Amino acid sequence: MPVREGLALYAAAAEAAGLGLPLLEVGTYCGRSTILLADAARAAGTVVVTVDHHRGSEEQQPGWEYHDPTVVDPEVGLMDTLPTFRRTLHKAGLEEYVVAVVGRSPQVAKVWAGEVGLVFIDGGHTDEHATADYEGWAPRVAPGGLLVIHDVFPDPADGGQAPYRIYLRALESGAFTEVSVTDSLRVLRRTGPGI
Repeated sequence: MPVREGLALYAAAAEAAGLGLPLLEVGTYCGRSTILLADAARAAGTVVVTVDHHRGSEEQQPGWEYHDPTVVDPEVGLMDTLPTFRRTLHKAGLEEYVVAVVGRSPQVAKVWAGEVGLVFIDGGHTDEHATADYEGWAPRVAPGGLLVIHDVFPDPADGGQAPYRIYLRALESGAFTEVSVTDSLRVLRRTGPGI
């Protein structure tokens, strides 16, 4: 995540944490954005819940642009970012402000019962994954809470379109109003019911 987007994410998290509810992240990877969310949660006396299966998104698999062979578990031959993520949290001193849920986002969303002050969607970038993340977690955003979507590229030449499509869906729903745009990061506020 570029610095400008990271600062915008932190500002959104700091604002949303003021609701006194947990902050929720979909797509942990190695924890860079989790640290930003956790620092905001710490300051407000709440926590961040981060959801990831830790096997990597489609673009992180072998043969793809964002593949990192150092996070492949040699014993099973699959990506496993969980150990790196845990080291990241430990080094940052933020472990006690993070609840790491290891699982697939749609499965976790089905058993999640409460509202959250912020949902940050930065998981898989296919239509299937982005739509499932949106449909599973957008309903959990409390009134006045924030929905943050990463990697929103209106021009297909700049990147995948699935995050852009869920961003448009959120705006068209009438449930969310845009608060800010920082490069590929969009921050929306829940201003009405629905998704």
